[in-house]
Amino acid sequence: MVHINGRSLAEIAERVPVPGYDRSQLRGGIVHIGVGSFHRAHQAMYLDRLFNAGQGLEWGIVGVGLLPRDREMRDLMSRQDCLYTLVVKHPDGSIEPRVIGSIVDYLFAPDDPEKVLDVMTDAATRVVSLTITEGGYRVHAASGEFDADDPQVQADLRPGATPTTAFGFVTEALARRRQQGKPPFVVMSCDNLQGNGHVARRMLAAFAALRDPDLGAWMQENVAFPNAMVDRITPVTTDRDRQQLLEDFGIDDGWPVVCEPFTQWALEDCFPLGRPRLEDVAVQLVPDVVPYELMKLRLLNASHQALCYLGYLAGYRYVHEVCSDPLFTGFLLGYMDEEATPTLQPVPGVDLERYKHELIERFANAAVRDTVARLCAESSDRIPKWLVPLVHDQLAGAGHVRRSALVIAAWARYAEGIDEHGNPIEVVDTRRDAVMARARRQRQDPLAFLREPELFGDLVGHQNFVRHYLEALESLHTRGARATLEDWERVEQSRAPG
Repeated sequence: MVHINGRSLAEIAERVPVPGYDRSQLRGGIVHIGVGSFHRAHQAMYLDRLFNAGQGLEWGIVGVGLLPRDREMRDLMSRQDCLYTLVVKHPDGSIEPRVIGSIVDYLFAPDDPEKVLDVMTDAATRVVSLTITEGGYRVHAASGEFDADDPQVQADLRPGATPTTAFGFVTEALARRRQQGKPPFVVMSCDNLQGNGHVARRMLAAFAALRDPDLGAWMQENVAFPNAMVDRITPVTTDRDRQQLLEDFGIDDGWPVVCEPFTQWALEDCFPLGRPRLEDVAVQLVPDVVPYELMKLRLLNASHQALCYLGYLAGYRYVHEVCSDPLFTGFLLGYMDEEATPTLQPVPGVDLERYKHELIERFANAAVRDTVARLCAESSDRIPKWLVPLVHDQLAGAGHVRRSALVIAAWARYAEGIDEHGNPIEVVDTRRDAVMARARRQRQDPLAFLREPELFGDLVGHQNFVRHYLEALESLHTRGARATLEDWERVEQSRAPG
């Protein structure tokens, strides 16, 4: 057994690939806020590829953690010299590990906020990237404007406050760079939001304007916020994953990352201070990310929601189990064909029909062991951003919304917190109490869940959608998820021509 750190790389290299570059030559050029599994399986992996090709050593990543739970990452990164194992899980059950070395430092902001600001203010930092989750941008679901009511946001807006949020750190660092005559760094969102760069610009500038209107206007005009589409299924690392790495390769890694083989990154080429040559490691540098974003959000992300609540209620606990059931895959493909695809733009270089079937194959990768519960988590951040805009687009064009109505009804049924056998469901959501309270009222008031404008806008006022939603919710309550889908399939077959 060998513990992963800088001193053990030579020994580890006899077992799995390790960085082929001199890590002592790496320099921090990117600050990344929110170092979780996805970042380490995606952006950090791409940069590791670039460094292994002998390029861009000035673009090392300095990770920043803001949340109390990030203490564990701080301790891990310190112990392992910021090294970790990325384990690709193939559908045939084989695994492909390699050690990633692109993170040069990790800062836990509560330990030393000034050190974080110093690094962000340093001229060597030319990009600040973000994976702060969909809810981290404080977008009010009904108005689409910045929601400043969060107590941490209010605290960061107090004059002279030490930042605690991503918004506070980015804004303070940009203000200092402006005062010092340094050009602003690029802010690169890597979160699953439509127009994530545009959203980051509007929300950060709105935050800054509450602090100083002139600063907010300057950020709007002078800071680049490229849009991006990022894709790689990255489940939660389990003790089983750690044990397999130890047993099969003799590597002791406190927090390896597991992922599927597929990966994609489409990125708007908007980097005034320069950028790493990401196109040399298969990143798609494109003038317009929107078609790629919509494709991924409405086919992959929204499809995850289409399978997770129904799948959980039907008794499945792993995504590959759901996607090995023809009843569920038929429903998913119907959603993608009839409700998602009509809202998409042509996607350069992508065969959408092939892409949709490849998604089902990716979801069905049993080796990944992605949990249904992971997909059900934080739904109040996901459904309003991934599915509700699609529903509005379909309603505006008199398109189909029946499947989307069933998905939202399934969330409402799941959020009651009791499954079809009377067992408790652990609902994980930043709005958990409010969501569950509305869901538990719907047996008496069937529209109680839908009547929340911060999540659903005005959907409750669209009679066509409401009719399908009420039918679906009633069936889920009286017949259950599987019987509801079986009835659905019979109805769909009866409608088929011929």
